[in-house]
Amino acid sequence: MKHFAINTQKISWLILLIGIFYITSGNASTKEKIRKASHPSTTIKQLSKYSSHRKWRVRKAVAMNRRASTTTLYTLASDTHVQVRIAVATNLSTDEKTFLKLSKDKKKSVRSVVARFEYVPSATLQALAKDKDPEIRLEVAKNPNTDKATLEKLLKDEFPEIRNAATVGLQDINTRGS
Repeated sequence: MKHFAINTQKISWLILLIGIFYITSGNASTKEKIRKASHPSTTIKQLSKYSSHRKWRVRKAVAMNRRASTTTLYTLASDTHVQVRIAVATNLSTDEKTFLKLSKDKKKSVRSVVARFEYVPSATLQALAKDKDPEIRLEVAKNPNTDKATLEKLLKDEFPEIRNAATVGLQDINTRGS
């Protein structure tokens, strides 16, 4: 009976090559899904399907797509990954209900993006003006779209930086009104 010598080095290389092929083929599939989820011609139905994909980068691509439905964006506003929620916060198709949901996010970074976003609705800025974190309230005071009533409330904030920013915001409103 002949003994077969097993070349462990060749087997190790073969296992490595199989692993690389397996990993890269999965990434190609993920990259293709990201591309599709980002594309403006992707249907609302397809975006809804991609919104529950296991890879957060695919969900983020959906959250960034302006064609995503308000229902999909509202769902993604509760995503486990912070980058997905931030993408929802900067999507021009995000509605007021979703912005209000994001204004209560447990992560300060999400609330900060919402407070700074140029197109955030007034009701969301009003809610964020009551945030427990003074940095969020400061962002609201600095947002050029914060309404007069909210800025007037921020004039009474305990932090001088917030009061100063609210003063500047009110001066800008009065200048624009003239």
